[in-house]
Amino acid sequence: MRRQREEEQFSVLHRTQTLERMASEQLDLLVIGGGITGAGIALDGAARGLKLGLIEMQDFAGGTSSRSTKLVHGGLRYLKQLEIGVVAEVGKERAIVYENGPHVTTPEWMLLPLYKGGTFGPFTTSIGLRVYDFLAGVKRNERRAMLTAQQTRAKEPLLKEEGLKGGGYYVEYRTDDARLTIEVMKKAYELGALAVNYVKAEQLLYDDNHKLVGVQVRDVTTDQTYKLYAKKMINAAGPWVDTIREMDGSKKGKTLRLTKGVHLVFDQSRFPLRQAIYFDIPDGRMAFAIPREGKTYFGTTDTNYTGDAASPMITAEDRSYLLAAANNIFPSLQLQDEDIESSWAGLRPLIHEEGKSPSEISRRDEIFVSDTGLISIAGGKLTGYRKMAENVVNKTLELLASEGRPLQVSNTSTRNIPISGGEFGGSHNMAAYMDTKIEELTLLPISREDAAVLVKRYGTNIDTIYSMAQDAIAWGKAYQLSTLQAIMLKYSLQYEMTVKPDDYFIRRTGDLFFRINEVETWKEPVLQAMAAELGWSSEQLEQYRTELERKLAEAKQAHPDR
Repeated sequence: MRRQREEEQFSVLHRTQTLERMASEQLDLLVIGGGITGAGIALDGAARGLKLGLIEMQDFAGGTSSRSTKLVHGGLRYLKQLEIGVVAEVGKERAIVYENGPHVTTPEWMLLPLYKGGTFGPFTTSIGLRVYDFLAGVKRNERRAMLTAQQTRAKEPLLKEEGLKGGGYYVEYRTDDARLTIEVMKKAYELGALAVNYVKAEQLLYDDNHKLVGVQVRDVTTDQTYKLYAKKMINAAGPWVDTIREMDGSKKGKTLRLTKGVHLVFDQSRFPLRQAIYFDIPDGRMAFAIPREGKTYFGTTDTNYTGDAASPMITAEDRSYLLAAANNIFPSLQLQDEDIESSWAGLRPLIHEEGKSPSEISRRDEIFVSDTGLISIAGGKLTGYRKMAENVVNKTLELLASEGRPLQVSNTSTRNIPISGGEFGGSHNMAAYMDTKIEELTLLPISREDAAVLVKRYGTNIDTIYSMAQDAIAWGKAYQLSTLQAIMLKYSLQYEMTVKPDDYFIRRTGDLFFRINEVETWKEPVLQAMAAELGWSSEQLEQYRTELERKLAEAKQAHPDR
């Protein structure tokens, strides 16, 4: 059921109320994990009319789903591995993701330079990209083109000239992975799902036949415990899928293999990349260099990881590897440690395949059902989140029916459901809509530049922003917040369940990765405003200040002297 009432906003102020409601009634489905996969399951289930709850032990998108390469891939790398079905599916899914949320997903022309002795040759690349266009159902105006060496260098003059034979030119889609996740979650909540962050599953609950019936959880912000009951439970915990399987006593057969990806961020003044580049590193791995909002980010590594899944760290070896790769393909730059402005490391939870290197392991998703009835979804990739969610909800309904507990649900598909902020009536309407809304916002005490940031970030939710803007600006002045920061912070508290300052600076705005100086400027006003709004004690304020400083230090660890 679509929520309309003010008291049912997806607000941090309503977390406890939402959690208590989850604990007060049996759910049809309880999802553990609030990354893009869990959010997709919540949306799919809510769209079909299921009574659905979701818990996330960190913030939504707090793990893998805010630490990716931030691309909605079409699956070109899988063509190289001859995974034809994967290419076809993710190519089509990419188009759906874009149409349902064009404010958080942007077409990005990608240049694949071809070098003598490289992994890709002109002929095989041309054929491969043509097959890719066909399999992925690529739009006519986004189909690949083959370029000469001269044309390739004209697209990106920083590229190494020696050995350059030409280039392939094709379209990928750039996204803000964390904002994509939160917009999917908001839409699921609007359609009736109950979702709460910072709630950790601590004990699984079983009936007399050792069938799973619920979970005991703890709200990590209050230390309060609750028992949640559901007809079925889906484990979509990403890097922690096997942790939940261990709790269930069902971690056997295939298991997860965590691999780490690292990305470094540079200011455009130091890394003035014009054109997104996808290229092969001499050791056979692939890397991206992507311009974004006055920055260039570069990655990724692909190495096995066995450390703390909550805080994957960048090593000196990671930095050296990526800087060497960047300086090899862009030799005029001579990038060094001190040029790195920010960074992030993320984990990919892949399904273990004996004898394969991290870059060779399939990104296919698989569903595991334990004897207790726990349903686990593992593997997969951001692009395929919607289809993964559809498949796992289908499987859940099949299992319930086979147990003699069928649920009457609609056959609504999320294929044509815009996510929150994406209700433009199609991507072709977005530009005109945004122009109109920018003009409307400038009637308020908001600069055109800030208006453009707001409309692009929040899409069709801008009408909500408009209605609250003046109150938010007045509220922010008490804490010396800028107009833009006051509006975004107030909105994130009221409509995006922002609990901590790092939720805001990392996953609601992306500032800690792409505008780290903004975080330094506004961290104290934001802390003070949140403390007042959420009633923190002085101890809580100090705790959150320390956590934010640690996140800043982690982002800057790419160059420890910063």
